[in-house]
Formats: sequence, C-alpha cells, structure tokens
Amino acid sequence: MGARQQWTEEQVPDQSGRTAVITGASSGIGFETARALARRGAHVVLAVRDVDKAAAAAARLRAAVPAAELTVVPLDLADQASVRDAAKELGDLCPGIDLLINNAGVMWTPEVRTVDGFELQFATNHLGHFALTGLLLDALRARPGARVVTISSYLHKLGRIDFDDLDGDRRYGRYRAYSRSKLANLLFALELQHRLAGSGADTVSLAAHPGLAATGLGRDFPAALRTLGRPLAPLFLQPAELGMLAGLRAATDPTARGGEFYGPLGPTETRGPVGPARPGRSARDPRVRQRLWEESERLTGVRYPF
Repeated sequence: MGARQQWTEEQVPDQSGRTAVITGASSGIGFETARALARRGAHVVLAVRDVDKAAAAAARLRAAVPAAELTVVPLDLADQASVRDAAKELGDLCPGIDLLINNAGVMWTPEVRTVDGFELQFATNHLGHFALTGLLLDALRARPGARVVTISSYLHKLGRIDFDDLDGDRRYGRYRAYSRSKLANLLFALELQHRLAGSGADTVSLAAHPGLAATGLGRDFPAALRTLGRPLAPLFLQPAELGMLAGLRAATDPTARGGEFYGPLGPTETRGPVGPARPGRSARDPRVRQRLWEESERLTGVRYPF
C-alpha cells in the first residue's frame, strides 16, 4: 500500500478472540478506537478514571455494536497506586493481552501536583502509561505478536527533556509541559521497542499521533483560548473518528512494524491519510531515551524485566 493512500477502519482485520486494553476509552479518540475494535470482534477493556462516564460510553458502544464484548476497569493514571490496582485487576481479568493502547491524556492544564508529587501532565501522559505497560508486560508477552501503541502528538517536536527539571517543578509552563510529556511518550515507545527486540520478545511497541482532532482534551484550555477557538475549530480540527486512524493502523495493520510512528501525512501533519511518520530529532537520541527510561523506573518504582 502506498504511504499516502487512504487507510480506513474497514481495513482492520478480524479481531475475534483478541483482547484490547484502551486507556481513556470513554470519549474522543479512545472511544472511537474502542468502537472500531469492538466492531471487528475484539474484547475491549475500557480503562478509565471516571467509571460513570465509562458506563455511559459502554452503553453507547453497545448501541453501535450490539455484540460488543466490553469490560470497564477503573484507572487513574495520575495516581500510581491506582495504576497498580488497575494492572492487578487487568491481570486477573485478562491472562493475555493482545493490544495495549496508551491513549489517555490531559493537555495544557494549570500547574497541579498529583498525589505522588508529580506534575499532572507528565504524570498522566507519561509516567502512568510507563508504569501500566511495565506491570502488564507479562500479560502482553503471553500473546504472540502483542502490540503496545502509545499515542503521542505532533507537538512532541516542541518538547525538550530537561533532566534537571523533568516534570517542571522549578519552572512550569502549561504548553511546554504538554509538549515535554508527548515527547516522553514517543521516547518511551521507541525505547520499549529497542528493549523488546533486544530481549527476543515478539511483542512490539509502536507510536502514533492523531494530528489535530476534536476531542475532550480542550477542557483544560484557558477560558479565553476556548472562547476564541470555538468558532475556528471546525476549520482546523478533524473529527475523532479520523483522528483515531493513525493509532488504529499502528495497532492492527499486519504490515506495521515495531518502532514505527504513525500519523497524518498531510502538509502540516495535522490531517490527511495516515502512514509511517518521522519522529522529531529530539525523539531520535538513544541516550535521551535510555536516561528517561531509567528516570521513569526510579520515579514509578516499576522495573521492567529486561
């Protein structure tokens, strides 16, 4: 398939007998990904912070896909204790996991410290997913060809990893913190693939970004920005069902390979046909990837068995 030929969810292979865990699956890109996978027969686990919203999302999914096999697991990625509880519940429910889609996130929040003392965007977007993936690795490796797909952003190119101020404790800026967390997502996905390949596992790690999509991430934008952006949004934002295609392709395309980064291939990388994209230069430094990994293990206390 040519890189710029349109790929659609109709090309997703049959997923019967497979289990997919999706974080943040109650709305936006996560919800649309859950719908597409359930439609193809996967058992979809909605790992979400708000269980009431998850129950409402499950009802909507069953209305769209009456035969959908769905499970809801509480997960607050900003709370390391919740991550461990969710991983234990998932391990009990799912002895094998075929797909883990690290999708949930927050964007441009005011400065907030989590119960563990971390900056909220770094904790939710990166550290929570780093810990969850490590705790679920045995369940992933139990299934041949399992995949981990971590959702980054094209804004990762604006991110910088400052190991002297990794989560913005000294100097916080909401836009800088978001870009840093999305760069961390991509660095993690690439380093995970490097370590999986080195261990001989057939589990693979990929990354994706949605371009610009209309999702609930805007809930934390400054009020003035929300007001100014509302009338312009339809001109720039693609719907969530298009924004989810890059991640869905990374998760299901038989030709996708570990270490690839999928996203829209339009001129600004915000929309267009999805295919393999090029990570920004800051994501391609193996020394930064390795050091971020080591710091993430230290901060979360989760040690990967490599």
